[in-house]
Amino acid sequence: MVVLEMVTGQSPMTTGSQVSENTGEMEPRGLVKWVREKINGDGGKELWLEKIIDPAMKGKCNLSKMEILVQVALQCVEEDKDARPTMRQVAERLIAHENDDY
Repeated sequence: MVVLEMVTGQSPMTTGSQVSENTGEMEPRGLVKWVREKINGDGGKELWLEKIIDPAMKGKCNLSKMEILVQVALQCVEEDKDARPTMRQVAERLIAHENDDY
């Protein structure tokens, strides 16, 4: 969750809002849901990455590495604990791409 907060520059509960069908009031959607919605939306990876990256980081990061970081972060917050990677798997995935030049 902390990685998603750092990448997006957003609080975990204030990113985006939607109108509740029950009350008609605005309610927070949550950072994880917001990021997943952007990934599943129209467009390629650069488009969803551009939509979620903190504006202060735009143009200062490698988008391919950022994509991997976001994917790993999302795996780590899966509701089903058995679907989450171990810390060893997280480290191995990040280290495998550490020196990639894209």
